[in-house]
Amino acid sequence: MKSGQIYSKTMPFVWAKLLLGLATFVISVVLLAILMGLAWLVKSEGVFFFLFLIWLGATGVVNFIINHYMGYLVKAGHVAVITEAVTTGRVPDNQVAYGKQMVKDRFATSNVYFVVDKLVSGAVKQLQRGFEKVGNALGSFVPGMNAVVGIGKMFIGIALGYIDECCLGYTFLKKDQGAFKSAADGVVIYAQNWKKLLKDAAKTTAMVIGLVIAATLVSLIFFMLIFRLLGLDGLWGLLAFALAVFVAVVIKSAFIDSYIMVKMIVSYMQEAPTTVITFDLYSKLCGLSRKFKDLFNKGQQETPQPAYAAAGAAGTADAPAGGDKPVFCGECGAKNERGTKFCGGCGKPMA
Repeated sequence: MKSGQIYSKTMPFVWAKLLLGLATFVISVVLLAILMGLAWLVKSEGVFFFLFLIWLGATGVVNFIINHYMGYLVKAGHVAVITEAVTTGRVPDNQVAYGKQMVKDRFATSNVYFVVDKLVSGAVKQLQRGFEKVGNALGSFVPGMNAVVGIGKMFIGIALGYIDECCLGYTFLKKDQGAFKSAADGVVIYAQNWKKLLKDAAKTTAMVIGLVIAATLVSLIFFMLIFRLLGLDGLWGLLAFALAVFVAVVIKSAFIDSYIMVKMIVSYMQEAPTTVITFDLYSKLCGLSRKFKDLFNKGQQETPQPAYAAAGAAGTADAPAGGDKPVFCGECGAKNERGTKFCGGCGKPMA
């Protein structure tokens, strides 16, 4: 099933995201009406600006509450249905009930999902900062490198923004493993296929930027016309811009992000089943990201075997059979020979 078909067949989740975004927008507009009404009565630009800042903060809190407690779970259910569609070629009849049940079965409680999602997102951000450090170092003596790094950071930020959804999809695919272990394996699979996946992401990055700019401009023109008809100018233009950005974010979250997420998960799931996990990447990623190391360690605690086994569908790394099977450090993930007392990667005692 192609990404466009999956997107169109899973529109109930897109509409749910839009409704959550509109709910946030309506609540924010009510707060805005109250605060701006006070500013209009006082007729002071200083008070207007102060109340505007209060509105921005209150809107951020409302957005966090709605998206953290409801939006995340809608996204998780959508990812579960997308994964089912990619791997089986069909969308469940009652996809909303299916997505809800899959999230419940896989993570038991929403708190477990939040922890997995945050660890994956945190690991990706830390890996991205590694790229930024290299770029900043080059920028100090390579003319024009700062501009190149800036563009690269923007591209990678957008492209990597969907890794957590891909890894979440892998946890639904690997039902025979713990959620933390599958998520850690998912990050490694992404890292092993980064060239192919980032190439696919490059095709959609320009689309994301273009559509967000278009949505912002259209919304800005709309609000500026309304304020102009009401005879409001000056700092009200700042408010019009804030509202335009808000509307653009709602549109992006519901429609654009959902479409890009489908495309990235489809691309990811085409590579994941044939990827053989190489364990040296666990050691490297643990060294680059404390969040990934936390994810890795939680995954090891889920697994009763002494070794950190490769993902079932992704195959297993080449290793000697029987008693010569290697073990992996619980601190850094490095591969060691059985019987080794101290890890060759970080020097910690082997359990």
